[in-house]
Amino acid sequence: MGWLTASGGYEVTLRESTLVARNAKGRELRSVPAALRDDPVVVGLRQLTEWLGRHESQCRTDIERWMVRSLPVPVEVLAEVWPDESWRTALTDLVVAVLDDDGGWDPDEVGFLRAAEPGRIGVVTLDGDTVRREAARVLIPHPVTLSDLDDLREFAADLGVQQSVDQLFRQIHVRPATQDPAATRVEEYSGGRYEQLRHLTSRATKLGYPVRGGNAVCRVFEGGRVVEARTWVGADDPYYEAETGDLVFTDRDGAGLPLADVGPVAWSEGIRMAAALYAGRVVKQEEGEDE
Repeated sequence: MGWLTASGGYEVTLRESTLVARNAKGRELRSVPAALRDDPVVVGLRQLTEWLGRHESQCRTDIERWMVRSLPVPVEVLAEVWPDESWRTALTDLVVAVLDDDGGWDPDEVGFLRAAEPGRIGVVTLDGDTVRREAARVLIPHPVTLSDLDDLREFAADLGVQQSVDQLFRQIHVRPATQDPAATRVEEYSGGRYEQLRHLTSRATKLGYPVRGGNAVCRVFEGGRVVEARTWVGADDPYYEAETGDLVFTDRDGAGLPLADVGPVAWSEGIRMAAALYAGRVVKQEEGEDE
């Protein structure tokens, strides 16, 4: 953006979300003078910076929700938001698939999103070709559903792709083939001790998992139904000690699901949540270890 006139002969501007000032002679200053702290122009630019930060974060959050919940995205929506730099940055180089009329997609026809306009998207394929594809709706596939994930990761590394939304290099978990088909809970990440419940609930919230009824929750829409992954965190006094509980999966009405009935996306995201909460536990020092 251009330079804006502030009081005292100074001028200010935003450069990559950083407030920059220069004096009347045109020399840029190392920091914004204290005298400009309450200047209306400076205050306005700082508020704009804060808003842009929230906007960028919300764009990434919305896109991640589309991916985790397997939500079809109308191309018209992408075309509308594409001119917005925050949206365009978050969407560029995400792996996308064109949905057919029945909601299906060809895993061999995915590509890195580079452009969006009404009725069409531009993608870079695994062959390195830039192509335009007609599309009414697209899907941002969860990485656990991508059959060519390793090839896509390698190609992305070769291209120097840096995704703003955690997709290709997102940690994924595949349900073990040897699992008991009658099992209803995962116990591997239970027993993670926290000194206070509020520490555990705070970690869950910061990671993006709401806490409801004593459970950290991750909701996924998969296979035409809603599945919730739930990990017990506690509902006692927030200053009491707490431990992570077992991971379970429920349907929309809260009824428990056998693990064998849980889809790959719900499974991967549920384990990801449970593992992240367990990782924040208090780890006891081994006897004889230095304090």
